[in-house]
Amino acid sequence: MTAAEILKQLQALGQESYKKVLLKHDIKEPVYGVKIEELQKIRKKIKNGHELSLKLYDTGIYDAMYLAGLIAEPEKMTVKDLQKWAENATAPVLREYTVAWVSAESGHGMKKAMEWIKDKDADIVSTGWATLANIVAITDDSELDIPLLTKLLKEVAKTIDKSPNRVKQTMNAFVIAVGTYVKELNPVAKQTGLDIGKVKVDMGDTACKVPYSVEYIEKAEKKNTIGKKKKSARCL
Repeated sequence: MTAAEILKQLQALGQESYKKVLLKHDIKEPVYGVKIEELQKIRKKIKNGHELSLKLYDTGIYDAMYLAGLIAEPEKMTVKDLQKWAENATAPVLREYTVAWVSAESGHGMKKAMEWIKDKDADIVSTGWATLANIVAITDDSELDIPLLTKLLKEVAKTIDKSPNRVKQTMNAFVIAVGTYVKELNPVAKQTGLDIGKVKVDMGDTACKVPYSVEYIEKAEKKNTIGKKKKSARCL
């Protein structure tokens, strides 16, 4: 399938009712309103992922950009590709899921994440924290820089209150990820969650809520899943 053929499919699959939901979640036009389950069906039919993913992302159409992340071959993404995707992401979902997922799986994730969380653009900063959360979820603890993650948890505790809206949300998600996926840092992350308390984020005209990190981590403790890694950052 070519990018043009896929765009025709996406346009035909778009639903006005779902598009309205997406627009409420800060998705910007152009967007067709294709449900993720339909994007997953297309993903399963695609084999030439890398070049096609770059072309789909460049369209600027939300549905195509999200699909690009699903069919991407992260190991083939260059640092330049990741930076371009981060800068051109048109919605929080693309920054905090699509770009963060692919970056975390790329091998360049930690380098880019550490650059991004120091950026002046809040959108890029949120991408950085989301990438870090995904990295700890899929990387064996023996390969993680535990002192650095400890330092980052302290940074969250110190700066989250004064951070922009989406940055708060991704910082909170980072705390949850460390507490859930990094066994050694579970107590430290949990204490960080207690220190920052329930994070308040303006979610606009949606029913979305920001999870309280301590409660989320404790649920994982009860399930005895602390330290159990995900096979993939992406939902494939």
